[in-house]
Amino acid sequence: MYTTAGAGEALRNGLVFSKVESWLVRPRLVSLPFSDHVDTLLDDPGELPSLIALLKAGQSKGQWRSIELRPPANPGAVTSWTGFGDGQSYFLHRLDLRPDLGELFRGLQKDSIQRKIRRAEREGLVCDEGRSESHLDTFYRLTVMTRRRHGLPPPPLEWFRNVLACLGEHVLIRVIRKEDRPIAAILTLHFKQTMVYKYGCSDARFHNLGAMPFVLWKTIMDAKRWGATELDLGRSDPGNVGLTTFKERFGAVRSVLTYKKFPDRGLRVFGDAWSGGVAKRIFGALPRGLQVMAGRLIYPHIG
Repeated sequence: MYTTAGAGEALRNGLVFSKVESWLVRPRLVSLPFSDHVDTLLDDPGELPSLIALLKAGQSKGQWRSIELRPPANPGAVTSWTGFGDGQSYFLHRLDLRPDLGELFRGLQKDSIQRKIRRAEREGLVCDEGRSESHLDTFYRLTVMTRRRHGLPPPPLEWFRNVLACLGEHVLIRVIRKEDRPIAAILTLHFKQTMVYKYGCSDARFHNLGAMPFVLWKTIMDAKRWGATELDLGRSDPGNVGLTTFKERFGAVRSVLTYKKFPDRGLRVFGDAWSGGVAKRIFGALPRGLQVMAGRLIYPHIG
């Protein structure tokens, strides 16, 4: 974390980063890799220019090649953005959980969400929750299946294992089963009053049973029981109309999430490139073993 507070002073501001560096990519600061958005930590927004100047100084000294900030909203018209350019833009969806469950259910789109939840209940789908190695293995098998369908390499299994080990009770895997067969799963994070839907996966052969609407409704009910006031449904590529529509059918509100990059040179990192059409066709055609290997090789270089 970078702060302008001196040694022994009370901490009044901070920007949290990870330094991404490998033999393939030059060092860069990212706040934070694989996080959809990261708030600036400020008692006084007027201190942001001093923090930005501190980071620019490190870049000018060659400590890192570039800086990427991921604020959930533009923190205001501040002169400190000089030299920063707009990076990738996404839609960020959030659902207000303060209404009671009855009102939240009525806010779900009737045909595509409410009816599918009822269909899942009639089909006898069950939700199995936990953090065990068995839950992780099931979740990862479905993740590999889903990423192959989307033409993307999966994150390494070790990544998810580290998330579980580091976050403990703040992370949970929910697996939906039809009889004994796992057909969908999600990984969520929970901290204070926010529930975060981070990863989702499914077996497309069973989509008609309504497993994904069912597991998200289960997540909403858990979040309400734990005292959460917001469900963060994460970022979506604006071109992924199906995903954005799905989130909005749950009543989630869309905002625009635009990353900020310094210097503004139209920089493209390795992770921006492999999501293109040609790369998706290649990854989608790989056998499972090669797809998993590709994920292990690629993910250490991106963020």
